[in-house]
Amino acid sequence: MNPIQLSIFANRLSGICDEMGAVLRLSALSPNIKDRLDFSCAIFDAQGRLCAQAAHIPVHLGSMAYAMADLVSNREWTPGDLLVVNDPYLGGTHLPDVTVVAPVYAADSALIGFAVTRAHHANIGAHSPGSMPVSTHLTQEGLVIAPTLLKAAGQWQIPLCRRLAGLEALPGADSPPMENLRFGDFAAQASACETGARRLAEMAATQAGIGQGFDALNAYGEKRARARIAALPDGQYHFTDVMDDDGQGQQDITISVTLRIEGDSASLDFTGTADQVAGNINCPLSVAAAAAYYCFRCLMDDDVPACDGLFRPISLSAPPGSLLNAHRPAAVAAGNVETSSRVVDVVLGALAQAAPEAVPAASQGTMNNVAMGASGEQGWDYYETMAGGAGAHAGGAGLSAVHTHMTNTLNTPIESLEAHYPLRVLEYRIRHGSGGAGVFCGGDGLVRELEFLAEAQVTLLTDRRRSAPWGLAGGKNGAVGENRHNGRLLPSKTGFAARVGDRLLVASPGGGGYYDTKYK
Repeated sequence: MNPIQLSIFANRLSGICDEMGAVLRLSALSPNIKDRLDFSCAIFDAQGRLCAQAAHIPVHLGSMAYAMADLVSNREWTPGDLLVVNDPYLGGTHLPDVTVVAPVYAADSALIGFAVTRAHHANIGAHSPGSMPVSTHLTQEGLVIAPTLLKAAGQWQIPLCRRLAGLEALPGADSPPMENLRFGDFAAQASACETGARRLAEMAATQAGIGQGFDALNAYGEKRARARIAALPDGQYHFTDVMDDDGQGQQDITISVTLRIEGDSASLDFTGTADQVAGNINCPLSVAAAAAYYCFRCLMDDDVPACDGLFRPISLSAPPGSLLNAHRPAAVAAGNVETSSRVVDVVLGALAQAAPEAVPAASQGTMNNVAMGASGEQGWDYYETMAGGAGAHAGGAGLSAVHTHMTNTLNTPIESLEAHYPLRVLEYRIRHGSGGAGVFCGGDGLVRELEFLAEAQVTLLTDRRRSAPWGLAGGKNGAVGENRHNGRLLPSKTGFAARVGDRLLVASPGGGGYYDTKYK
């Protein structure tokens, strides 16, 4: 393909991903998907290599890019199949993130690729409402779905559908059927995948040699990535940061990276990172890879296509059994959201030594996970991540009240939150002064206070409540976050029972500041 043809090809693929996202958003029932947009859509080639994605959730897309080849290889596919999986140790992230995969066939029945969606389900059957418990074992976090056909040759697999709808218990399980599940969200994912599969098949019918197009796109992405890495000075760069705690008593848990730039390639070695812990901030290597890939993607120009080729010059390793390469059945619910955020901080901290003008100070470094609900016939499940401050940079101040780095969702609108749940929003404002000082100030966090109109079980999985987001070039640190129940300060990771009239306040961290006139 010449450059113009390649650009058109890439944008047509991206347009398919955007349409998949629109179908999923408009078909889903839960506020977490239709209002917060906690989902991602992508196209892969027949070998499971990423070829296009919409501008959705970095931790979803990077982990899929890392693990999809293993997921789709050595499997007999049939037109009309839909595969569903959420197992974190088989290419997933954490159990609420459910992936649906549709194979795509050309008119001659040749397998040409896959249309894939990943969406966060607020109820996946965990031991606490919202399916983000303060857990110590994977099975406490909900239903583990090994790669299984949701549809076979176009036919819904009814026993699995009934389990996903909460109508039947799992075979051999002592627990009753899971309550309040919304099968409509699984059906929405299926519709989005089938839409993507149809569009890609239509494109293949008018685009000669679509497989060659995929190869050309990834070769171009690799070329652009190598050129950007080659512009960085060769060397070895080290950075260390900590997680506040694991929710089980262990504090100041180290994440460390050594970045090596050699010519047009980069390697990241996470040796020195803490061993896996009792709490749920562990993560599979695919999540660490997603965070690392994201950091390098941010160094590249906007016109670089998001594809597998971008990641070929980047290698990474983490010791087996460590926080970033945990062994089954370690709990991982917060690893996907909180630990991935800290991996971004340490990789950017290392990159800042190689390219100080291109890297911002630390952003809030947490997703401020709030999960709650109640069981029973009138049960409900609510889950949300909350925005905070972005780090300042050489070009200006950080943004305030935004989702940063590995999360790219929205805050639930007050109108939707109060319409769907027995909650009242008492306060929702920018947390002025929480951004770190500097010539360019870090962005400010948010304050949100809720009043409970019904009893609920609440879980908080947050971080940066002890260790502050760091500034760069002499800029000051951002403010740490706070969680309060009826005014009482809470730990960063905790669960509690709320009564009618109780109040929950979450104040998110600010971003780090950039540059001090006294800094040399």
